[in-house]
Amino acid sequence: MTTGALDGVRIVDLTQMLAGPFCTMLLADQGAEIIKVEPLDGDHTRIVGPYHADDKLRAFGGYFASVNRNKKSIAIDLKHPEGRELVMRLCEGADAVVENYRGGVMDRLGLGYETLHERFPKLVYATIRGFGDWRTGRSPYTDWPAYDVVAQAFGGIMAITGPDKDTPMKVGPGIGDLMPATMCAVGIVSAILRAHKTGKGQFVDVGMVDAILSMCERIVHQYAFTGGVPVPEGNHHPLLCPFGMFPARDGHVTIAAHADTHFPILCRLIGRPEMATDPRLSNVQDRRAHQDEIIAAVSAFTSQRTKQELLAHLGGQVPFAPVNDVRDVFANPHFAARDMVVSVPHPGLAGDMKVAGVAIKMSETPGRVRHRAPLLGEHTDEYLTRLGLNGADIARLRAEKIVA
Repeated sequence: MTTGALDGVRIVDLTQMLAGPFCTMLLADQGAEIIKVEPLDGDHTRIVGPYHADDKLRAFGGYFASVNRNKKSIAIDLKHPEGRELVMRLCEGADAVVENYRGGVMDRLGLGYETLHERFPKLVYATIRGFGDWRTGRSPYTDWPAYDVVAQAFGGIMAITGPDKDTPMKVGPGIGDLMPATMCAVGIVSAILRAHKTGKGQFVDVGMVDAILSMCERIVHQYAFTGGVPVPEGNHHPLLCPFGMFPARDGHVTIAAHADTHFPILCRLIGRPEMATDPRLSNVQDRRAHQDEIIAAVSAFTSQRTKQELLAHLGGQVPFAPVNDVRDVFANPHFAARDMVVSVPHPGLAGDMKVAGVAIKMSETPGRVRHRAPLLGEHTDEYLTRLGLNGADIARLRAEKIVA
């Protein structure tokens, strides 16, 4: 079976919740060996759920299953000196260690960047924190805790999201975690590539609020170039038209026919060919200036038809999509053809469960979901044995509650 592009890369994963685990999941999906080091009671998302109604074991729910597939689990008490030394030994020969504790936690445990870098100069050390790490730029908020909703608010995305200019709104998925996670994965791979060339590791730091601001790059240039302060625009675009969401008889659809190429096609398809030759609507800026008129014309057409009727009529002619809920996603042939909804075994259930697939497609080394998320400490014995411990050693560590 074809191995992933990161086959042979070993990551010691000291992350929890969503940002860190999603980062290491991206690496695991491409073949990296991820050793997830959990506290003795496990990553706290194990108990978040949701649980399937037939799951009597309840070892972990859907949250943990989704972002911890393809990983190995070893449970170690980092507060114990022997536990910390075991982590040190796991780092020997590893390419990277990743953690998303609050700043200073790993330093106090003797597992911070400087300590590990001195012992393992080639090791890449990566962090995801709310406001970044002091090593790369001390923010006045460096020590503040943060979650997704904090990053979304602070980084600027809420201020441009919402139904009207006066109502900021949180984005649905946890992009305050997922965006920094994705950027950190890029940083880790980049740093590992350099370490393989130079023999020297480095510190990789992604602040959650920084990642959100970088994703909102448009607000920076809008303010810098015009002095204007962008506000929520509802379901349409502040610079382009038609570009947004429109009503259908059974829901909503999106259309992005702002370009000179697509606007005349849309006008013809909605039975308004005269709009394509209207001098008031001749370019992108003109169409934006008359957006209310255009939105009304498009809405009058779409609101009389179902999403499937509009898909058949507009799909492939202009940039178009129905607004899918998850039932639509499960039923759609695109996601089936692209392996984007994947079946995995789940402890406590006779059948498989579904998780999201791997979006990064590679022709020679395709990433994939190879195995389910691990049980807590499922691979403790395996990795301790690799470190040279025998059965009696492992039994003692377990009895003394240093490992589980």
